[in-house]
Amino acid sequence: MSNGKKRPAETDLSRVRTVPIAKRPNKVRAEEFSSPPADDRSFAAFLRALPDVLVARDFLLVADAIADAARRKRGVIVMLGGHIVKTGLAPVLIDLMKRGVITHLAMNGSGAIHDYEIARFGGTSEDVQSGLRDGTFGMAEETGRGMNDAFVRGSKEARGMGEALAVALDEEKSLAHPELSILLNAWRLDVPVSVHAAIGAEIIHQHPAASGAAIGDTSHRDFRRLAASIERIDDGGVVLNLGSAVIMPEVFLKALTIARNVNAGAPRGFVTCDLDMQRHYRPHMNVVQRPTMDSGKGYEITGHHEIMVPMLAWAVVERLDAGINNKSG
Repeated sequence: MSNGKKRPAETDLSRVRTVPIAKRPNKVRAEEFSSPPADDRSFAAFLRALPDVLVARDFLLVADAIADAARRKRGVIVMLGGHIVKTGLAPVLIDLMKRGVITHLAMNGSGAIHDYEIARFGGTSEDVQSGLRDGTFGMAEETGRGMNDAFVRGSKEARGMGEALAVALDEEKSLAHPELSILLNAWRLDVPVSVHAAIGAEIIHQHPAASGAAIGDTSHRDFRRLAASIERIDDGGVVLNLGSAVIMPEVFLKALTIARNVNAGAPRGFVTCDLDMQRHYRPHMNVVQRPTMDSGKGYEITGHHEIMVPMLAWAVVERLDAGINNKSG
C-alpha cells in the first residue's frame, strides 16, 4: 500500500468445503406448502390447505390434541380472561360443552362479570374513562348487588363462586340472554365452572354489598374444585388459556402443584396452549413451559381471540366429525 501499511487478511474462498444439497436436512419441504381455494371450499378443505409449518402446524396439533382428549374421555380445561366474553365467543365455548369436549371452565373475575351482565341485561363493557372522571366507573347497582348477594348466599350453601352465580342466574325470572351465559350453561350441562377472584381488581368489590368473606370463601372453593379437575388431564388431557395474562396462569400453576402433591406427581403427559393477542411472561412460564417441561407439550398461538378461538373450535369439531366418519367408514 502507498502508506506502507499491510492490507487486511482475506479468507481464500477456494478453500471452502461445500456439501451436496441432497445430504442437507431441510426445515421446509414443497409438500408442506399451502393450497389456494379449489372446488371444495369447506372448512375441512381450508384446514387441509394450511401450510404444515410453524404456528399453522401447531394450530392443527392443538386441535388434534383436544379432539383426541374428548374421544379418550380426558380432561379439557378452558381458562378464560374477560376479553373472551366481551368479544362474543360464548356460543362456541357453550357448543364445545354441549359436545362433551370441555370438562371444566375456569375464568377470572372480569370474565364472570361480563358473562353475568350479558345474561341478565344483554350488554356489558362500560366506558372506563368517562366513568372514572366522576367516580361512577364500575358502580352499576344491579351488577354489584346481584353478584355479591349470590356470593353471600353461595357461601352459606357451600357453593363455589361460579356455581353461586349460575344458580342466581337460573333463578332470575327474566334474563336477556340466558343462551349466551357460559356460567349458566355450564351449570345446566353439569360442567364444573369456577371463578377465581382477585380482591380489589374487580368492579363488584367496590360495591356496598361486597363481602370479603363471601368472595374469599366461594372463590377458594372454586380453587379447590379446579385442582380436583386438573387430575383428569393426566395422560392426554388439554389445558387452554384463552386471554388471561395474569390471574389464570398463576391460579393454574398452584392448582397443578396441589394435584401433583396429592397424586404422586400426576398429572403428566398433557398438552397446554396459551392463545392470546400478544405473548406474556406468566402464560409462557406458568402454562406453556413449566407444567410440560418434564412431559407433555406446550404451545403458544398468537392472534385475535375473535378470529382464533372460533377457528380452533371449528377445527376441533371437524376433527371429531372426521373421526366419527372414519370409524363408520
